[in-house]
Amino acid sequence: MKVTFALSAIAALAAKVSAACFSERLGYPCCRGTEVVYTDSDGKWGVENGNWCGIGNSGSSASCWSQALGFPCCTSTSTVYYSDNDGDWGVENGNWCGIIKGGGSGGNGGNGGNGGGNATPGEQYTIQGNPFANVEFYINPYYVEEVDNAISQMSDSSLIAKAEKMKTYSNAIWLDNIKNMQSWLEPNLQGALSQQNSGGTPVLTVFVVYDLPGRDCHALASNGELLANDSDMERYKSEYIDVIEGHLKKYKSQPVVLVIEPDSLANMVTNIETTPACADSQTYYMDGHAYLLKKLGVFANVALYLDIGHAFWLGWDDNREKAAKVYSKVIQSGAPAKVRGFVDNVANYTPWEDPTLSRGPDTEWNPCPDEKRYLEAMHKDFTSAGIQSVYFFSDTSRNGKKTDRKHPGEWCNQTGCGIGARPQASPISGMEYLDAFYWVKPIGESDGTSDTSAKRYDGYCGHETAMKPAPEAGQWFQKFFEEGLKNANPPL
Repeated sequence: MKVTFALSAIAALAAKVSAACFSERLGYPCCRGTEVVYTDSDGKWGVENGNWCGIGNSGSSASCWSQALGFPCCTSTSTVYYSDNDGDWGVENGNWCGIIKGGGSGGNGGNGGNGGGNATPGEQYTIQGNPFANVEFYINPYYVEEVDNAISQMSDSSLIAKAEKMKTYSNAIWLDNIKNMQSWLEPNLQGALSQQNSGGTPVLTVFVVYDLPGRDCHALASNGELLANDSDMERYKSEYIDVIEGHLKKYKSQPVVLVIEPDSLANMVTNIETTPACADSQTYYMDGHAYLLKKLGVFANVALYLDIGHAFWLGWDDNREKAAKVYSKVIQSGAPAKVRGFVDNVANYTPWEDPTLSRGPDTEWNPCPDEKRYLEAMHKDFTSAGIQSVYFFSDTSRNGKKTDRKHPGEWCNQTGCGIGARPQASPISGMEYLDAFYWVKPIGESDGTSDTSAKRYDGYCGHETAMKPAPEAGQWFQKFFEEGLKNANPPL
């Protein structure tokens, strides 16, 4: 289920030249000290060592500060997705653009809504109750870019209109390896803070913490970078969790939700005895959770949700009983950290409600054949086990339409999938322990490759109901994205 976002936008931003002068982007050096001998629309030019060189950051005719850095001016958006010392950045046509403050060109002018180059965190924000309530949801600019790229490959106007709507909905940002965490975490915290400071309403960002040693021990498509050994465990702590802790400590004035290590604890419930890789990973999964809870579960503005798989993983009575013990133990190991609750159906397709199914041979006697009944049962079992805070949010990014999978355990790029309920706080009346519907796994990003020769090929991605040909996990899968648009329920 691993998500590895296309990094073209963030890589471009990270690599953008904090140019000493405009001419570097044109292939000419900056002048070290000479007089102006020529001026054109790019800027002022001098000559040194028999070669043209640029003087200053931009020409007098440059329309905005970002052009000197190789990026266009924003023409149709003023939404700030990121701020740095150069200014405020927006996204248009799948590319970063510079936002002009006050309609004029700037030098290092962006202020992110707070009067400086970067938005500055304010007073401590404290989550009280449901973290999804009474907030704006942060729009992930990198997914917006992916959707824009997808639209450029479409010709059906009705499908394009549906895709355009996708850019208005929030989804989670996956910190799926150390490098991506370093590139993605702070820029998005900063972007959300800028949005919050300019609008005055708290802006919630959802991140997925997903890099345990021996990750996804029962699957192949989404194995991680860290192995189940002591040295990689130390890397997980010092290079991953500790860095996340530092950023969360800094950005104290905005709400954050963390989805904790999808699939990991569910594997500890069902696969230790049957899968050697899960047995080998057990110590690191348990110790890793204890460490991250103590580090990340102590912030007043951060809510943690542990992943609990889905209805056709832990829904059976014996699995739920084992789960209550495992999750209770894990939460106790992280004391005094607080866990808000649990997240289900991450990157999966099980419908929220399926009245056509009941406990019987068709469901292998599962008493929880949809996510609603699963959460109702888990709420009862977890509460009975003494877990103090039992709240849930459910991933509805791709469960809007019941798929034709032969077995409800099928998980890879399912044919016939559809986008589900839109992100929303407290979506079900009378179900006060359901905090939200939310999109954790963005539709369009592959679950795993169908290439049988690939190192990370998993047999589930070759099953009859898995769409083919499919790229590696996390890479953009255009056909899969369009399938989700067509089958969205409710319609886009």
